[in-house]
Formats: sequence, structure tokens, C-alpha cells
Amino acid sequence: MPEVYLYDTTLRDGAAREGVSFSMDDKLRILKHLDDFGIHYVEGGYPGSNPKDMDFFRAADGMELKNTRLVAFGSTRKALVSTSRDREMKALVESGAKVACIVGKAWDFHVETALRISLDENLFMIGESVKYLKSKGLEVLFDAEHFFDGYKENASYTMKTVEAAAENGVDWIVLCDTNGGTLPHEITAMVKEVTAKLTGPVAIHAHNDSECAVANSLAAVREGARMVQGTINGYGERCGNANLCSVIPDLVLKMNIDCMSRENLSMLTDTAHFVSEIANLTPDSHQPFVGLSAFAHKGGIHASAVGKETRTYEHVRPELVGNIQRIVVSELSGKSTVILKAGEMGIDLEGKKGKLSEIVEKIKDLERIGYQFEAADGSFEILLRKEIGTYNKFFKLESFRVIMEKREDGKVVTEATVKIHVGGERLIETAEGNGPVNALDKALRLAIEKSYPALEDIKLTDYKVRVLGEKKGTAAVTRVLIETSDGEKEWGTIGVHENIIEASWQALQDSIEFGLEHKRQQPHEQVPGDEE
Repeated sequence: MPEVYLYDTTLRDGAAREGVSFSMDDKLRILKHLDDFGIHYVEGGYPGSNPKDMDFFRAADGMELKNTRLVAFGSTRKALVSTSRDREMKALVESGAKVACIVGKAWDFHVETALRISLDENLFMIGESVKYLKSKGLEVLFDAEHFFDGYKENASYTMKTVEAAAENGVDWIVLCDTNGGTLPHEITAMVKEVTAKLTGPVAIHAHNDSECAVANSLAAVREGARMVQGTINGYGERCGNANLCSVIPDLVLKMNIDCMSRENLSMLTDTAHFVSEIANLTPDSHQPFVGLSAFAHKGGIHASAVGKETRTYEHVRPELVGNIQRIVVSELSGKSTVILKAGEMGIDLEGKKGKLSEIVEKIKDLERIGYQFEAADGSFEILLRKEIGTYNKFFKLESFRVIMEKREDGKVVTEATVKIHVGGERLIETAEGNGPVNALDKALRLAIEKSYPALEDIKLTDYKVRVLGEKKGTAAVTRVLIETSDGEKEWGTIGVHENIIEASWQALQDSIEFGLEHKRQQPHEQVPGDEE
């Protein structure tokens, strides 16, 4: 039995985030992943509110869950309606879930202003709803909505709401900071008082409107809360919910609280990215524990220190949460940073220290004019290989030309022609595209695909442009970043030039050559110009 239970509401509260909409299949996939991850309770949705959620519960009924208890969410019965005739009460029972979580008002202000019923009727609604669901054999949680706001203004009445649930056999009292405005010291004081008055287990449900949801959850646990409710990546309405991707490692690694095995904790980063992918949201690279930058070191002093001992600048070992350490190369880099970053790429610079000063100075010179290698590992590796003489030139550009034509009917057509040397052969190809970069990419591929079949797997996935020195207007320098994938590995490349097409070509060429290098494709023979 864990010291603290983990309750995930990504599929219900998390889905309230703007821009997020889970299909039934999405929800089933996330449920399965959270079960494998080791979450104790997963709130699947609100069966009384829409047919999609009821269909989800019916589909989930056939799943074998190893660790998770599926929870159906609903509200207390309506005012002046018997529980046996209330539609939401029936939906909770008919969902097939063995656990129900019902929300009720714990703040007298809300009872009188939002519900517009008597304070006594609200207590009857809470107590009778819990009693009814317990009579159906369900485990029941009572979400005391606005608990902390209510406790501040009328502690006596707020306590009556949770006592009404407790007296009718509720299994969990959930203290909700629904507006997310309570601070950790307030949570500490109030949870301490409440746990002393209640005999049953207490849970915390915090929202993040004051950027305190994780801190409030941990404070509640310290004062006796035995369950934390939250969402993966902190998804939720407005500013989101308590982020379980921070709460869980804090509980396990910082507070030594048994809520998840160390083995399962190593799935944390994978789980965070899996859910963001299903939600169609870009992962926050700066998110603690699971973000791409969570264990990235850019400053030369930092990188040098972690190369000797990771504890110098890392509060936990990244592998404990399934993440990795990254060394980021930038104008702040020193020799140690470059050596460590090259080592990540399988390039040994220890025996080439004479080149190090030149490489570091070249990086700083390039970043001075707009390059940014921290977002372009592919271009950085190519730069290193060129400097130490291990670079494979896969093709030689003779020239390219891009033509854009707008026709009378409004249609815009872009055409690119490239003249390329591959394996001693001069090739010319032309292609149309929806823009100059797309046309160039197509023309280059047509020219070299027969020589390099692995090119078929290499796909451009993202293209970003940033104008540097905006005050120069159309004469400003442009930075182009391209993201590329071969289905297994992803890499970034960069180009910088006053001409956006040339900047794009630089990034495009690096992206293709990096991919071919890692596919172990070699030029058939020396490309003209290599001897120079």
C-alpha cells in the first residue's frame, strides 16, 4: 500500500485546456500508458455530460488494468431531485466504473450565488449522493470544490460540507483549490487543521493560477494528505492543474515518499512526451524533470563541472526520470563544452587539442553573425567533422536557381533548378514546390536519390525563420532552422544569410548530409572539388 496515492485527471480536467480534444481512442491509449506507468487512479471523464465519455467507459470496461482504478466523474444530485431519479447519479452507476468522484460546493458564497439554493439543501445533496453511490458498491471520492476559499471565509460551513460526505461513508475527501489562488503557507495551515478534525483520508486537488499547484500539493502531503490529484504536464483549464510530472519525482526523490517504484519513475519523461503527442501539443522544453532542457548545460563553467561530476549542476540524475544530460554549444562555450558535446556525438577531440582553440573561436565567430548551434546539433557535428577532417562530402553544388511566378488566375508557382556533382557525374534537376525551400528540397532529392537510396527515409519536419536585426528591414540577416527526421532520430540544422533562400539552402544541405552520414551512406567516388 503506497504512502501517497496518485490520481490522474488528464482525461477530464486536462482536456479542459484550450486547444485540447481527446478522441475516444486517444483516451484509451493514454489510460493504457498511465496504467503501465503505475498511476493508482485515472479519472476517465464525465459520463453524465456527453455520449463520448460514456462510450469511453464502455470501451475501457474490457481493458485489463494492472495498476489503475478507473474513475467516473460527476456532480452531486440536482437540487430537489431524488438520487435514484437523478440523471448524473444514474450515469455514474451505468458507466461501469468501480470508483466515482463527485464534485459539490464547499463555499457558501458559491452555494448561494451560483446554485442559488439553501445552505442546508446543499448539505443534503452531498450526503445523499455519497450514500446512494456507496449503496451501489462504488468507492466514492468527494471533490470539495472551492474548499480553501470557503474555509477562509466560513470555515464552519465548509467543514459541514465535508462532514456530510464523511458521515455517509465517503472514502476520500478531496480538498480543492479550484481557483488556484491559495499559497503554500495557507495550504499548510488549513490542511493541518482539517486532517486533525477528519478521521478519513484526505486528498489535495490544486490548480496553478498562482504558479503554486505543485508546491501546494507537496505542502498538503506534508500535513497528512494521502492522495495527490493532478495531470500529466500540468494540462488543465486556465493555467492548468498540479503537474504530476513534477509532483511524482518530488515525492519519490526529494521526500522519500512511497508512491511509485524507481523503475516506473524512469518512464516519466516518456509518459510526458507521449501525452503531449496525443494532445497535439509541443512539449515544453524547459519543463522540470522531463523537458529537453531540464538537464542541458550551456555555460562553459557548468559544462566543464558536470563533465567531472554531474552533481555539481544537476539536482537529480536525469536517468532516474528517463531523461538525458545534454551539452549545449553556444558563444558561452569553452573547450570543455566542445569536448563533451563532441563526445555525445561519438567524436573524440581529446587527441586533437591543437584544433580545439580554432573550433571554439569559429563557433563564437559564427554565433556573432547569427548562428545558434544550441538548436542545430546536426550543423554543429558537420562543422566539427569539417574542422578535424572526417567530413564526407556527399555532393558538390555547382549552382541553383529559384523562380517564383504569380499567374493571372492568382496561382503562385515556385520552380527550382539545381546543378549538382555526385560521384563524378554532373546532374541537373528541376522541380516545382509550394515555396522556394520546398522546390529546392525536391530538386536536390531528384538529383541525388539514385546515388543515396537512404534519402527516402530522411524527411523535413519543421522549418523556422527568424529575422535578425529587424531595423534593417528587408536587408536584415535571416536565420533558418530546419528540423529533420529519419523515423528514428531527429536533428536540427541552421543557415544564416542576408538572402533567405541561401540561408535555407545552407540548412537544407546540412540536414541531408547529416542524415546520410548517420545512414552510413558514402559517396561512390571523389566529388569534384574535394581535392582542393
